[in-house]
Amino acid sequence: MLVHIPRVLEPAQVAECRDALARAAWVDGRVTAGHQSERVKRNRQLPELHPVARQLGDLILTAVERHPLFLSAALPLKIVPPLFNRYEDGETYGNHVDGAIRPVTGTGYRVRTDLSATVFLSAPEEYDGGELVIDDTYGAHRVKLPAGDAILYPGTSLHRVEPVTRGARFASFFWIESMVRADAQRALLFDLDTAIQRLLATRPDEPPVLQLMNVYHNLLRQWAET
Repeated sequence: MLVHIPRVLEPAQVAECRDALARAAWVDGRVTAGHQSERVKRNRQLPELHPVARQLGDLILTAVERHPLFLSAALPLKIVPPLFNRYEDGETYGNHVDGAIRPVTGTGYRVRTDLSATVFLSAPEEYDGGELVIDDTYGAHRVKLPAGDAILYPGTSLHRVEPVTRGARFASFFWIESMVRADAQRALLFDLDTAIQRLLATRPDEPPVLQLMNVYHNLLRQWAET
């Protein structure tokens, strides 16, 4: 399930991120790549414990934790603190799959990467190329979103970032361990929740709305891990 989440960050927040990132010191992105990924990864990244990464990561975490669409789609249990990357001058990240378990740097915690998320911090017109390409059973999905928008997709997906041939592409990325491990179950709950929210907006007093809410919570109770 791929979910486009609009306006995770407001324009002023995007501007704050871009200003801080422009003044930060970047390192080779391969420092956080696994053995398979480091062979196809060519970009730059903000060090995980860099003060700017922590400051902006907190900003993004606060934003997603308040975003109803993100909460509905991800059903988050744990979130890896957001990281930040940039691509320019032909930089790219070839086909890869994210590691199944992600340690949280500086702690003893580990997170199962059920979902991956990318928050775009550059407007599409600022750069050429740089599409996030996500493969699933229906083919390849090319994603290039407005600054401040996010894409949420299964951590099991084969994906890549196309070479940036003009300008610079800035983004934040992170992983989520969901309360509901299986993508198919999360998708079903998301569709059900979306239908309930639409009914609540138009026919809140209809008895079937309460029945659907009961079904949703009983399924969540059955499938969720906390």
